[in-house]
Amino acid sequence: MGKPTGFLEYPRVVSISREPLERIRDWKELHGHLPEETLKEQGARCMDCGVPFCHTGRMLAGQTTGCPLNNLIPEWNDQVSRGNWRRALDLLHETNNFPEFTGRVCPAPCEGACVLGINDAPVTIKSIEAAIINRGWEEGWIAPSPPAVRTGKKVAVIGSGPAGLAAAAELNRAGHQVTVFERADRIGGLLTYGIPQMKLENAVVQRRVQLLADEGVVFVTGTEVGRSYPTEKLRSEFDAVVLCGGSTVPRDLDIEGRDLEGIHFAMDFLSATEKSLLDSHLEDGNFISTSGRNVVVIGGGDTGTDCVSTSMRHGCESLVQLEILSRPPDERASDNPWPEWPKVYRLDYGQEEAAAVFGSDPRQYTVSTRRFIGEAGRVRAVEVVEVRQVEGRFEEVPGSEREIPADLVFLAMGFLGPQREGLISELGVALDARGNVTVDEQQMTSVPGVFSAGDMSRGQSLVVWAIAEGRKAARGADGFLMGR
Repeated sequence: MGKPTGFLEYPRVVSISREPLERIRDWKELHGHLPEETLKEQGARCMDCGVPFCHTGRMLAGQTTGCPLNNLIPEWNDQVSRGNWRRALDLLHETNNFPEFTGRVCPAPCEGACVLGINDAPVTIKSIEAAIINRGWEEGWIAPSPPAVRTGKKVAVIGSGPAGLAAAAELNRAGHQVTVFERADRIGGLLTYGIPQMKLENAVVQRRVQLLADEGVVFVTGTEVGRSYPTEKLRSEFDAVVLCGGSTVPRDLDIEGRDLEGIHFAMDFLSATEKSLLDSHLEDGNFISTSGRNVVVIGGGDTGTDCVSTSMRHGCESLVQLEILSRPPDERASDNPWPEWPKVYRLDYGQEEAAAVFGSDPRQYTVSTRRFIGEAGRVRAVEVVEVRQVEGRFEEVPGSEREIPADLVFLAMGFLGPQREGLISELGVALDARGNVTVDEQQMTSVPGVFSAGDMSRGQSLVVWAIAEGRKAARGADGFLMGR
């Protein structure tokens, strides 16, 4: 440990984001940076626990606890506390291909499992991780390192999100020739078209993509395997295939008025905004604008928060976010003990911005949407009703019906699995009961030589799980190709 009594002497300090009223005027990254001396102190808060839980990466009570990548967190915390940034970077890269992604968008289940968090504020692991990788890029320590020897084996990776990029990076490092196919016009998957610029600037993604290209990974955009690129050709030209197409089928809300204009899936809204930003900085008008509109977001997860923040930047007139669950407590409940993920009330970046403009958190809890009300074929309001949980199910509260004005509604209620038609059906890989691709311990599907990772096989999850499973699939594919 850098300082054995550091956790007693230094309070938790997190990176300061830009002021909400300032940052909603642009699309720039919202994250701030801590001074080096403060970061050293924060690293010194790590207790170097005899049995650390921060890097365990397990599921407890249906939530992730600890880091699925098994990051060497106490080790690089110690190096930061001593000012050994280069060594910290080496340790960070041993387990994580893309710390600049996770250091910005991961919800930090590592911090939820921090032993110090039992009776104090946990170590600021996420801020330290981001600082290490930022320092690495600034100092020029991160440079292309192509493999010295090629195996002669060819691998196709389908999808260029975090799972696909991680699989490609590891397989290329092992010496295989890797080609990544992406149906969109830019590489990055949800990193590019699913996560808003203010959380993860596209330049950060493309910087890493360029590094992979310099190391020998081939990227093919605007190509959907199973449609514009035949599945038979894929199987004949490559020795192994890794499916990383994500969970892309959104959950719909089949209620009265669903066919009205102005009701959109969240990802259609977010991806159109991101593409227009990257293409023309919104000059082309090819996006769904919330300017001057009353917006209702249905769904309280990360995607819903991103819809809130994006709507604020477009200049919405009003905003309400609906959540069917009850408001979480301010502190851990007795049935939510450490090291489970702490299910506590948080004001995320989008809600913080809405509160700064409209005066309060836009979320309304224990609310169910009954129907959409229209006028001249377009939505004008959402009828909702209060609900309560009775014996594990939701029950409407009589007489609690009301209307919320709505010119635009965004459905952010999660995803049902990967797109099944096309590539998946043509490959004939087995699916589980939820419609996700079934894989074994090596991430191999029911078809020999075909592997899968990330949301396509796991279901909707965290970026950190996608990277971890992309690495695991690469190891499985390497073993399949090389016999070891």
